Amino acid sequence: MILEAKHIHKYFHEPQKQRVLNNVSLQVHEKELISIFGESGSGKSTLLYILSTLDTNFKGDLIINNENIKTMSPSYLTDFRNTHIGFVYQFHYLLPEFNVLQNVMLPAMKLAEKKRDQIKEEALLLLEEIGMKDFGSRPSYKLSGGEQQRVAIARALINDPMLIIADEPTGNLDQKNTEIVFELLKNITEQREKAVVIATHNSKIYKNSHNAIEMIDGSIRL
Repeated sequence: MILEAKHIHKYFHEPQKQRVLNNVSLQVHEKELISIFGESGSGKSTLLYILSTLDTNFKGDLIINNENIKTMSPSYLTDFRNTHIGFVYQFHYLLPEFNVLQNVMLPAMKLAEKKRDQIKEEALLLLEEIGMKDFGSRPSYKLSGGEQQRVAIARALINDPMLIIADEPTGNLDQKNTEIVFELLKNITEQREKAVVIATHNSKIYKNSHNAIEMIDGSIRL
């Protein structure tokens, strides 16, 4: 098991107290791609934010790699997140002033656990894996939307995390690029033995995931 959420409750307190997650429990295993889907306001984005460890203000427990994040200091949690979790967002957030290779290398350079030459070599291998080995020197802003999202996936993998969190990763893509990105994410679970959690509105994605979780009014539909 990579991740386990136990009895997660979440409240917003402004402008008035409102419960947004109600007793949510789930497990995520190695080599598993899980989709979380539901209508806007169902709580899926809030849940994803908690699963990604970016929000620790909740009731319940979140255990990743056998460690409870509620017991972690802020500095330890930051290092833990950078090491164990990769992120792919609806918007790629590539830095336009950097080329493709530099964008992929960036999280590993920030983590500073490897030498630059090793990071560069691993980034080039990732670009080859996503079918973009000849794009390394290209400015990121000169890529198509689908290409940018593929680079974002490579960037999410550079620190070899055990878990990939993807928030509407195909939300801005056409059908062809949606299929490419989804297949890449699915291959990550099968070939790299990672776990992937996706929040999505796309029925083709959640119907073709290993497991699909529907959120309704802050709860998981059983």
